[in-house]
Amino acid sequence: MTIQLPEKVKIILDTLHQAGYEGYAVGGCVRDSILGRIPDDWDITTSAKPEQVKELFRRTIDTGIKHGTVTVLLEREGFEVTTYRIDGEYEDSRHPKEVTFTANLEEDLKRRDFTINAMAYNEEEGIIDLFDGMGDIESGVIRAVGVAKERFTEDALRIMRAVRFAAQLGYQIEEETEQAITELAPNLVHISAERIQVELVKLMVSPHPDKLRVMYDTGVTKVILPEFDRMMETEQNNPHHCYNVGEHTLHSLLFVEADKVLRLSMLFHDMGKPETKTTDEDGIDHFHGHAQIGAERSRQILRRLKFDNDTIARVSRTVLYHDYKMALTAKSVRRGIYKVGEDIFANLFAVKYADVCAQSGFMRAQKLEELVRLKEIYAQIQEEKQCVSLKELAINGSDLIAHGMKPGKEIGNVLAELLDAVLEEPELNTADQLLSRAAAMGYIRF
Repeated sequence: MTIQLPEKVKIILDTLHQAGYEGYAVGGCVRDSILGRIPDDWDITTSAKPEQVKELFRRTIDTGIKHGTVTVLLEREGFEVTTYRIDGEYEDSRHPKEVTFTANLEEDLKRRDFTINAMAYNEEEGIIDLFDGMGDIESGVIRAVGVAKERFTEDALRIMRAVRFAAQLGYQIEEETEQAITELAPNLVHISAERIQVELVKLMVSPHPDKLRVMYDTGVTKVILPEFDRMMETEQNNPHHCYNVGEHTLHSLLFVEADKVLRLSMLFHDMGKPETKTTDEDGIDHFHGHAQIGAERSRQILRRLKFDNDTIARVSRTVLYHDYKMALTAKSVRRGIYKVGEDIFANLFAVKYADVCAQSGFMRAQKLEELVRLKEIYAQIQEEKQCVSLKELAINGSDLIAHGMKPGKEIGNVLAELLDAVLEEPELNTADQLLSRAAAMGYIRF
C-alpha cells in the first residue's frame, strides 16, 4: 500500500536517509492514512539520536529531548522527530523513569499502545507492520501491542485511549485487552484530571459516544466519573421512560450532534435524578428538581476535570433548563429566551429532541410536534429581530438619565420593567413608546 506523504515529511525522511539514518512516519498518521483519513499531524521515528537530528536541520526545538523528541521546523511548521527508544520502568502509571535509545525499529514499535498505532512507513520500504495492525484494522479491533497488562501498567491513560479509539473508529476491544482494562482501571487515579478530560471529550464527540458503556462495564467510570455509575443503577419506572437513567443517557447521546457542549449537556442532563428520585403510591418514579441538582453536579464534575469556565457555564445552564417548559406562544418563547439566555437557547431544541428520542414511545409524537412548533416560533422571533434582552431594548440607562432620572440601581429596575412590557408586546420597543411609558410611571420627564 502506498501512502501519500506531505512534501515536508518527505524532506525530513530524505535528509535522515541521506545522512545514513533510518526514518519512518509512524503511529496515528500511518493509521489514519490507511483508513483514508487526513492525519492531524505527522510523527517521525528515526535511528538518529536527538543531537544527530539537530545537526541535520537548521531550526529545531528541544520539545522532549530527554525522551528523544526534537521538533523540526520547516517554514514554521513543526514535525516531531523521535529517536527509537526502549522505555524503562514506569513509576507513576504514566511516564517511564528513563528511556534507552536503540537502533532497532522493532524495539521502538513494540513499546507502543495498540497494534493499529504501531505501524511505520516510508516510501522505500512501504508499511512496516510487525504486530498485524493492518489485520486489526480490517477486523475492526483495538488490540494492545504484546501483553495488554504490561501496556496498561506502563501508562494507565491507555485504558481510556482504548475505549476512545473504539468510539472514534467504531471498533470492538479485543478480549484480552478488555480484561486488562477491567483489572487495571483503578490505576487511572494516578492520571491527571486534564488528561482524563481530553480523552473524555474525544470520546464524547466521537461517532459512538455510547461506548461510554464500555467504560462502565470495565470499571473505568467508577474511577473517573462515579456519578455515572449511580445513573446506571437508577431505574425509571415511569410511562415516559423505558431505560434506567444511565442507559437513557447513553441513548440520548446518539441523537445530538457531535458538539462538545451539546454532548456534555446530554451526558449530564439527568445527573440529578439519582438524588431526587421518589416513588408515589402507585409505584411510579418521579424526579422533581433533578435539573437544578444536575446543573450543580455538572459544575462540580467539570471543575474537577479542569474544564474551562465557558464550557462549565454553558453546559451547566443547558442542564438547568433542559426540561424548561414553554407554551406554544411567541410571548412564552420570548420569555424563555430571556430567562435561559440567547447564547444557549438554541441548544435546548437539540437537547430536548435527543431527550425525547431516548425515552419510551409514550406521547413521543406529541412531544416532537410541540418541539417543531417551538422552533418555528423561535425562528419567527429571530427573523423579526424581536427584543428579548436588555441590550436589544430601544433605550438604555443613559436615555433615562438624559430625561431627568438620577443614576443608581433604580435605573436597572426601570429598564427591567420596560423589558418585561416589551416581552409581552414587542411592538412597544421604540424609544418614544418606552420613554413615554417611563414618564407615565413617574420616573422621567418626557
